[in-house]
Amino acid sequence: MTDLANRGPLGQKTGNPRKSSAGKAHMAEVAQRGCAICGARPVEVHHVICGRFGQRKASDFDTIALCFNHHRGPDGIHTSKARWQDLHGMDTDYL
Repeated sequence: MTDLANRGPLGQKTGNPRKSSAGKAHMAEVAQRGCAICGARPVEVHHVICGRFGQRKASDFDTIALCFNHHRGPDGIHTSKARWQDLHGMDTDYL
């Protein structure tokens, strides 16, 4: 049985491919690295945002390690993206 768009019946969702166990394993590996900017530890796993449009979060494979200061602190990309890019370039360059 199909609907007007030729889709079958609703079933169990297969999950978000961006949230796979492989993606979580990759983020765990990223979390073991030092900050991509200064090498400090501990780090927070940052989903890249430069060059992105819209609200959809980047894949778990598009992540870099940033210390608190370079992630959400006074010098953080989420504090001032434009300033961060002026100082460090695009976050995607660190993938």
